[in-house]
Amino acid sequence: MDFSLTEEQELLLTSLNELINRDFSENYFKSCDETHTYPDKFLTAFVSSGMGLLGIPEEFGGVPADMLTQVLVLEEVARLGAPAYLLTVGQRMRSMLSFGSVSQVAKSAEIALTGVPPYALACTEPQAGSDSSRIMTTYTRKNGKVYLNGQKTFITGARNYPYMLVMARNAGCQNDKDCFTLWWVDPSASGVERHDLHKIGWNMVSNCEVFLNNVELDESDRVGEEGRGFIHMMKNFDHDRLVIAAHTLGAAECAFDDAVSYANQRVQFDKTLGEFQLTQLKLTQMAIKIQNMKHYVYRVAWEYDQGLSIRLSSPLCKLYCAQAACEVIDDAMQIWGGLGYSNESRLSRLWRDSRASRIGGGTDEIMVHISARQILKQHKTR
Repeated sequence: MDFSLTEEQELLLTSLNELINRDFSENYFKSCDETHTYPDKFLTAFVSSGMGLLGIPEEFGGVPADMLTQVLVLEEVARLGAPAYLLTVGQRMRSMLSFGSVSQVAKSAEIALTGVPPYALACTEPQAGSDSSRIMTTYTRKNGKVYLNGQKTFITGARNYPYMLVMARNAGCQNDKDCFTLWWVDPSASGVERHDLHKIGWNMVSNCEVFLNNVELDESDRVGEEGRGFIHMMKNFDHDRLVIAAHTLGAAECAFDDAVSYANQRVQFDKTLGEFQLTQLKLTQMAIKIQNMKHYVYRVAWEYDQGLSIRLSSPLCKLYCAQAACEVIDDAMQIWGGLGYSNESRLSRLWRDSRASRIGGGTDEIMVHISARQILKQHKTR
């Protein structure tokens, strides 16, 4: 495998670098983080630059691109200190293209071109986190209408995105496998209540508890086939995990760059921090982890582009990169000392934000479960 950048990829990354360095300083992202403000100016500029819908067909306003190019862009955004975890427009469009209706795809594309993801994914419930089979939000039918009732929690973007994609159980269904259906819901509709949850990170996007009380829908609001909601969502899980691995890689590189710069400048006991062996050991180990992350992310992207299954490599990659990024960023904070723990450095933001990658998109424990199951299955068939 040759991961040398093509001329097109180099131009794309150069353009991205210029955009962020010119128009979006660290002060901008720091302010958005401190005030819990959605960085719509950045996201609009990102989409307007042509990079927001990479990999989406041209007829929907997208730009054809292989998966390796897509992860390179996510990595670079995060490496420059921008919140790459918010770049989910392409993921949402990809899902809608997989199972949405013609009108739902068209509406999603129209919204996506503004830089905002078309919908917030509403699956998690108080009793249903990793175990999606415990979802208790129900849908029932009466007089030609559909009614949703239940509670969702930890719904990212519930206040920022125009719609929600709600997973609900058929109230009369007895077979868990075929019970779940996806529904397109307007958060401002009657019967929908949103209450903010307060997190330690990801402050630039809302996270809400959502209550659904007899929310009235039409049959046309169903997304995908009835009873196949969970199957529809699983289709893109492997891709989503690769995306998470890519932006955690970039965040680790950002922290590493800051740590090296500080180690070259900070003087203690008449030496720069970089002259102390303990600092050198940290930097060396950080560099090894970043190289491993980079090779893993690129390899899985290459497999995807070759049409190979990433059912095993994607969760393994996400598991390793999420953990390694947290370790790299923590070591960078240790090198910065007290200043790194303060809000005066972006390390504290990277540290808070990156921790979510070990929970969202599937916890570390679920990644182990999925990966081990595939490993055992593969060896059983040999």
